[in-house]
Amino acid sequence: MRAVGALIGLAIGDALGAPLEGLPPPSVRVTEMQGGGIHNTLPGQYTDDTLQASALAETLVQCGGFDTDDFARRLIRAYRAHPRFFGPTSRAVLDLIESGVGPRDAARMVHETLGGSRSNGSVMRGVPVGIFYSPREVREASLAASGVTHFDPAAGEASAFVNRMISGMCRGEEAGAALEYALAACRDPELRGLLEDYQAYPPEPSLDALLCTHCAVRVFMESSSFRGAVVTAVNLGGDADTVGAITGGLAGACFGCGAIPASWLSALCDREDLLALARRLSLASRP
Repeated sequence: MRAVGALIGLAIGDALGAPLEGLPPPSVRVTEMQGGGIHNTLPGQYTDDTLQASALAETLVQCGGFDTDDFARRLIRAYRAHPRFFGPTSRAVLDLIESGVGPRDAARMVHETLGGSRSNGSVMRGVPVGIFYSPREVREASLAASGVTHFDPAAGEASAFVNRMISGMCRGEEAGAALEYALAACRDPELRGLLEDYQAYPPEPSLDALLCTHCAVRVFMESSSFRGAVVTAVNLGGDADTVGAITGGLAGACFGCGAIPASWLSALCDREDLLALARRLSLASRP
């Protein structure tokens, strides 16, 4: 099933890329789950990409759609349980929300304090929005979900782009058509320019929302299998867990859960809980 594949694919890409986060491309290509890296993760252990995506999926299932306050509460819970995985933008925003500041105000304040919020945190977690919402609804929900922590509209546009592709492929579109529909809906000229001719720009596994999105979309579009897409993505190094997560979400929505290598799936931490959540989200999703 494509919807289940999208969420599990995100977690797989996150876990496979986690030991490579923040590092140059490895000298020996990583093709199986391993531990280590800057967070000293265990083989198959995921990071905040999956923690945040799971929080978003739970909100969508429990509330029957996106709810800002419910999502913020779930993010704070995940952040307090695993603070080392969260990036500076999300950490600062969630600290403010927990102190009583409203999510939109908190996101704006952090954006102003840090001098921007065009980081990729809201893109990496957005896949559940694409699974849940139909193509005609997905943009508005994507922008709302992004805005909880990322005030910069470019981050929201990047999330909406990926989620439109996910939404379309989960509902039967082929990859090329999903890309074209996402391009037609994109309101950010820079992002559209990067992705209209994605092969003209090198893949950069960057913390920047637009560059990261281009990287993941290019790797996905140039791959013919789930395994090939995710292996290529994580071995770029850099923000390997996030590029892996976004690429894994796209590839899972395209190729389905059955295309995920068994050795990766068996090593994934909390596999049964994640599969159960993915199935619940799929069942709750809109046509």
